[in-house]
Amino acid sequence: MNVKPIKTKKEYQAALKALEEVFDSPANSKEGDKAELLAILIEDYENKHYAIDPPDPIEAIKIRMEELSLLQKDMVGIIGEKGKVSEILNKKRKLNLAMVRKIHKRLNISPEVLIKDYKLQP
Repeated sequence: MNVKPIKTKKEYQAALKALEEVFDSPANSKEGDKAELLAILIEDYENKHYAIDPPDPIEAIKIRMEELSLLQKDMVGIIGEKGKVSEILNKKRKLNLAMVRKIHKRLNISPEVLIKDYKLQP
């Protein structure tokens, strides 16, 4: 097996095709090892060339609320009173450190995402 970093789009396409051929191979086989290595190389290439920025903190909260089937009223115990929840989710007020801690603990959103700066709506 010839293993080397993926540097071009052509090599990336070839690696995807090669992975497709060995994708369902048993884990402790020669083909399984090849699939694992190809997946690592492909992931590295994609992270470098197709990186996706995390959403802003409020969008991350809204996404997580949707995943957990939470409504705005469900955030009252996490963010604060009803008016404060509305202001936060409508970007009229910034998150504070206490809110970040509670949201991280209750919704399992990374603090790194929650402390990211975002613009308030006028």
